[in-house]
Amino acid sequence: MFNGINTFGGFLGSPERISTSVLTSRLELLKSYKIIDSVPDLKDQKVKKYYLTDKGIDLFPVMYEMFYWSMRNFNTGIILRPEGFAGHLQKDPNKKGVKGMSSDQVINEAKKNI
Repeated sequence: MFNGINTFGGFLGSPERISTSVLTSRLELLKSYKIIDSVPDLKDQKVKKYYLTDKGIDLFPVMYEMFYWSMRNFNTGIILRPEGFAGHLQKDPNKKGVKGMSSDQVINEAKKNI
């Protein structure tokens, strides 16, 4: 979903090192609020691929700004991967946020990647 990770295993392997039970709880909570949903992987029906719903996409600019802020202010070790969900958005190092894109443009770009 963000930074190219969209499976349970992918989330578990991310640098945040979240526990299985906490991850399960958070994914269920996000699904209950209809921020994310999932579909079975076409290659492996046991694997769920998570994606942002329209409601989740509306939150994308806020999440992006929080992520970008933490990268600037903390040594998180997290790097945006070019193939990731947000990797195509260019950041302006001299300003906060997404270079040359309004919130609506960010949302429209995000919807293209679902």
